[in-house]
Amino acid sequence: MSASLPKKLYRTELARLQAQLVDLEAWVQHTGARIVVIFEGRDAAGKGSTIKRVAEYLNPRVTRIVALPTPTERQRTEWYFQRYIAHLPAAGEIVLMDRSWYNRAGVERVMGYCTDAEYHRFLQQAPIFERMLVDDGIRLLKYWFSVSDVEQERRFRSRANDPMRRWKLSPNDLLSITRWEDYSRAKDTMFVHTDIAEAPWFEVDNEDKRRGRINMITHLLTRIPYERIDPSPVEVPPRPASGGYVRPLRDETGLVPDYAAALEAHHHAHVSRAAAPTDR
Repeated sequence: MSASLPKKLYRTELARLQAQLVDLEAWVQHTGARIVVIFEGRDAAGKGSTIKRVAEYLNPRVTRIVALPTPTERQRTEWYFQRYIAHLPAAGEIVLMDRSWYNRAGVERVMGYCTDAEYHRFLQQAPIFERMLVDDGIRLLKYWFSVSDVEQERRFRSRANDPMRRWKLSPNDLLSITRWEDYSRAKDTMFVHTDIAEAPWFEVDNEDKRRGRINMITHLLTRIPYERIDPSPVEVPPRPASGGYVRPLRDETGLVPDYAAALEAHHHAHVSRAAAPTDR
């Protein structure tokens, strides 16, 4: 296992890369490019946290995160790719897919949520579908986040003990521990059928999340031949003179209480007590 990337170095490099992602987004808007980035991998492999860092400073109206819920009864009767098509980007947009149509080759296959016929049909149709997207001008990037069984279990236990992150553990997540080899075989088969020249798979070693994020974002930036677009200058206009507007009186019962002031007063009182000399 690689040692964790030093935090200060990680934060400095991440900030530099995020600034480049802002430049990339500006280029996408300027040129009308369409980009789809797929994030796949085992449960607790770090997909969501990486997406968060990619999108942190981007315009949510331009760069959208797509994380679809379980399909409805109606969607189960549709062509499998149909519900994903509605989320594909228009000109000047980036779509980050937190899991994708590859659910069928992973969790659905392993957990028995699809039939053998549906699974094999997917393996046949996915390369055709992706070639159609690329042929139409969409830039499609597919990333698989890898993590060891030991690290996955450690992350599961960390989530289970953290009330702020416990929601991340679903029953399927926990079952993935007992079906590690089944998921491995499913991933290997998926790669054989869908690692195509037009849309190859790129694997991210995410045993150390800091290293994984830096490596993935750097690779993403090198795969898209963007250019920096100089932004138009922004001038804040001077505020005009008052035209006599007077704000009407309002009932302060509707005003949010100033909890911050009470918190600040409590903090100062605590600091003062701590600094006061004690009787001897």
